[in-house]
Amino acid sequence: QLQLAESGGGLVQPGGSLTLSCAASGFTLNYYGIAWFRQAPGKERARVSCISRSGLTTYYADSVKGRFTISRDNDKNTVYLQMNSLKSEDTGIYYCAAQNDRRLCTVVAGYDYWGQGTQVTVSS
Repeated sequence: QLQLAESGGGLVQPGGSLTLSCAASGFTLNYYGIAWFRQAPGKERARVSCISRSGLTTYYADSVKGRFTISRDNDKNTVYLQMNSLKSEDTGIYYCAAQNDRRLCTVVAGYDYWGQGTQVTVSS
């Protein structure tokens, strides 16, 4: 009943762009900080970006700084991840996660809700 659902993934050539969406059902996202994680084949799930409840504070992993932008529209109960200048190493399953401990980012285990993921493949 309480769910996050990612969408917007797909196959993109290097240098291309995608925008991912994370929509909440059954709860109101404005109470939650949201993070995007990704998991490449054979690798651990890694934090990509976080956004505060208000949307005023953000975090980006060094690997995506300057290329990715996280944003939220609380009226639409949705968080976005705009990904530009995509590289092959950006390939993976992208997950959104929600936590209400009032911190910008927290550890993986601290997130209360997770989506099922959306596949992003960056390849020629």
